[in-house]
Amino acid sequence: MRPVLPAELALGAAVAGLATAAVVRPSPTVPVLTTAALVLAAGCLLVPSSARRLAIVLAAVWLLGWAWGGLRLAALDRSALLPAVGTAGRLRVVVTGEARVGRFSQRVPAGVIRFDRRPLQERVQLELSPGRSPPQGAILSLLAVVKLPRGPDDGFDERTWLRRQGVHVVLHVDEWHVVGRRGGLGGVADRLRAWLRRSSAPGLTGERRAVLEGVVLGDDAGLDDDLKTSFRRSGLYHLLAVSGANVVLLAAGMLALAGACGLPRGWAHVAAIAAILAYVLAVGPQPSVIRAAVSGIAVSVAWLVSRERAPWHILLLAAAVLLAWSPYALFDPGFQLSFAAVAAIFLVVGPTLQVLEGYPVPRKLGAIVAVSVACSAATAPILWLQFGQVPLLGVVANALVEPVVGALLGLALVTAVVAPVAPPLAAVLAWLNGWIAAYTAGCARLVAAAPFAQARGRGAAVAAVCALGCGAYAWWRWRTSFNRPI
Repeated sequence: MRPVLPAELALGAAVAGLATAAVVRPSPTVPVLTTAALVLAAGCLLVPSSARRLAIVLAAVWLLGWAWGGLRLAALDRSALLPAVGTAGRLRVVVTGEARVGRFSQRVPAGVIRFDRRPLQERVQLELSPGRSPPQGAILSLLAVVKLPRGPDDGFDERTWLRRQGVHVVLHVDEWHVVGRRGGLGGVADRLRAWLRRSSAPGLTGERRAVLEGVVLGDDAGLDDDLKTSFRRSGLYHLLAVSGANVVLLAAGMLALAGACGLPRGWAHVAAIAAILAYVLAVGPQPSVIRAAVSGIAVSVAWLVSRERAPWHILLLAAAVLLAWSPYALFDPGFQLSFAAVAAIFLVVGPTLQVLEGYPVPRKLGAIVAVSVACSAATAPILWLQFGQVPLLGVVANALVEPVVGALLGLALVTAVVAPVAPPLAAVLAWLNGWIAAYTAGCARLVAAAPFAQARGRGAAVAAVCALGCGAYAWWRWRTSFNRPI
């Protein structure tokens, strides 16, 4: 097995320091940081002299990560609108995301740029009555009451959830109208998202279009509640959140296209980086897509500079980028599920494939089962802790759907590229892709219909413990067999 490199240890120390800040926030006063530095220095003296220099460097990196995490948390917790809670005023805001429509209201992410003629920059959540929704990227002039988010209710604490995103107040909107659209990088992101939504599924409507938008854009707003429940119960809900598979497919397609056009390999990687950045702008900064984007860009940069592409190095780099921007990401279910699944793939897929070699299982099906088993075992405890439920038939559902997901994503992206120049061909491709989307939804319903498809409460806890125990046992058996002398 490849030894751990000092660079990976340094990245691990940085990630540990940033994560520590989310759990134990450092005080801004100098004595606390000084005391921590002295304690770490004293601990390093206990390390053997051969490794003392590395230990000191790692301790310093951890301390810097902890201190930086504290600064970022202080910045995220700062709010100029908190003193205005309970008052009404005229505001100008920029809509930064799409509306989430509920039964009695709709919630829209936005950023305030002016409050009663006073310029400021702060993220907020708009609460509007059902009906017309403001488009993403619109600049609104509105009359609203500044309120605090809801506290804990039925197991969900909206106030804490929003605070970890840098949102401290909600605006209960009485009246609004559009006065313009944002420009700059945000405007580019709005246009890319609108183009991808419009061009990836021309002519499709209803459920098939909603499934495609969920897989391609991570937007499940078009799905009805019953189908969302089916995706959750079957263990396929991860398909509706933009994942690393989207970025991998996009980068591979761009490399293949650049190669077919005769571009040098270096320029092909530059094109892949540009495509990844454009896709991130279009779908938004979700933890899973940021992780995959950082990983994909790191792989291309490593090729360009002729450096080794170490999987753990890249994974730690992605974690460091996300946590450096917001240590609160540590508590985000998307962050936890994404990194747990990838780490499980690194650790458990190999041993699982070795076990399956003794059975008459086709190689491609074995790979699908191995990945699904690894991800299910790693994410089951997180699903139980975060949502109190664990899908029990996720391996079956993913084995049914995984062979067509790549085709669905690939056809959607090709359709988006073809639509501006050959609309009839794009319509045919979208029609074919609609059948794949219908098959995916059908598999979700079929698996979810089983009475034992999902465990809740104590059953979910038992399933999570069993999954984690099976994964640990498989890993232990593989390590012991690997280290056994021949």
